[in-house]
Amino acid sequence: MPAEGIEKVPMSRILSYEEILRVCESAAGMGISRYKITGGEPLVRKGCMDLIREMKKIPGVEQITLTTNGQQLPEMIEQLAEAGVDGLNISMDSLREDRYAFITGGGELHRTLTAIDKSISAGIRTKVNCLLQKKLNEDEIPDFAAFAFEKGIDVRFIEIMPVGFGNPEAGIANDAVLKVIQERYPTLTKDETVHGNGPAVYYRLPGNNGAIGLISAMNHSFCESCNRIRLTSQGLIKPCLCYEDGVDLRPALASDSDDPLREALEKAIRMKPAGHTFYDRTTVEPKAMSQIGG
Repeated sequence: MPAEGIEKVPMSRILSYEEILRVCESAAGMGISRYKITGGEPLVRKGCMDLIREMKKIPGVEQITLTTNGQQLPEMIEQLAEAGVDGLNISMDSLREDRYAFITGGGELHRTLTAIDKSISAGIRTKVNCLLQKKLNEDEIPDFAAFAFEKGIDVRFIEIMPVGFGNPEAGIANDAVLKVIQERYPTLTKDETVHGNGPAVYYRLPGNNGAIGLISAMNHSFCESCNRIRLTSQGLIKPCLCYEDGVDLRPALASDSDDPLREALEKAIRMKPAGHTFYDRTTVEPKAMSQIGG
């Protein structure tokens, strides 16, 4: 989030939970069975836990996961487990208290670390997402690998994409990340088991439950296997994170019939492009990730 904040959106322009559930019901009826609740930080919206509970009741919904920065998580782990959340993706870009505070604009590392431990203890599938930047946190690559193997969880490194404030030139290619980790752990081997629904390529140590995941949107495009569409808080279905294009569901939600909603969802799915153009900045979505559900 930029230090100066972002433009506020009136609640009248944000989908109600009832509207979100209606979209999910239509999507589930079309065979979309797995859902991820994202943000910004989704736990700051009052009633998020109730949304998860209601989504779990929808016929056809097999899985609900949530992305979070972990700051509000320590007090909510039990509620999330009770609500039936199937997994947590926790953002953590440094293992050093001062650096974490700088990157996050005042976040407290110990809260995120506590949340990770509580999530593991509660039996929730726990993954950590780390975004590396040159001259900022690239020296922590071995520390994050050690953290994954110590905790027995997945730590994924995500390449910076040029969405909003993203600057790929400041990022670290995952090929370089893998080389650093392999130098520290020569027995690291590629893991072909399925860890989730996404594009990460995983590596692990023999006999260890932890794993290193590489999400390489820039240097190893996975567009041909992308199976995701994204619903923004204002009702836009985005077929691809790269582009500003999308389908506005609000007109369909104004109808008493669900047919227009299903038609709009199908239109968005059929709009999915063959690939992204992240290396051509003139074609890329200009909004910040926090505005589109990063």
